[in-house]
Amino acid sequence: MSDAEPGPEHDDGLADRYGSARRSRLPSRRTLGGTRGWVLGTATALALLVGGYVVYTQFFAVPLEAQRVAFEPRPGNAMEVTVDVTRDDPSRPAVCIVRVRDIAGAESGRKEIYVAPGGVDVERLNTTVRSIGEPVTADVHGCSYDIPEYLSSPQRPTE
Repeated sequence: MSDAEPGPEHDDGLADRYGSARRSRLPSRRTLGGTRGWVLGTATALALLVGGYVVYTQFFAVPLEAQRVAFEPRPGNAMEVTVDVTRDDPSRPAVCIVRVRDIAGAESGRKEIYVAPGGVDVERLNTTVRSIGEPVTADVHGCSYDIPEYLSSPQRPTE
């Protein structure tokens, strides 16, 4: 053998320099297999599924939302707005805030819409919002099941 080719003597030199390989004290993969590994994997997957469901229902599921369907300008700086309100519980009353914007994008008018209890899951409502200037667009600011007292009283204010 030539000096350029590593041989068994070369392997011994590496062991002298770096030390010999130790055996791991951790259990081998084979001991974690079988029934115990399958049960552990299934329990982990089930815990992740349950945790994901809880996080989704608490933070990402929307119980009440509204979407603007249409808007149309009306005379006298007003705009008619059509909104679809989706509720997870139609037996509860709700309120949605609809607003109009002027050409600069600033809010120029807003109105609260009372959504009466009962009806269907998705309810279409029309309202007219007055503006301090000429409105060019409309949108839904948000909805809530927390009804202000002045909207929930038996005698509602006139427009």
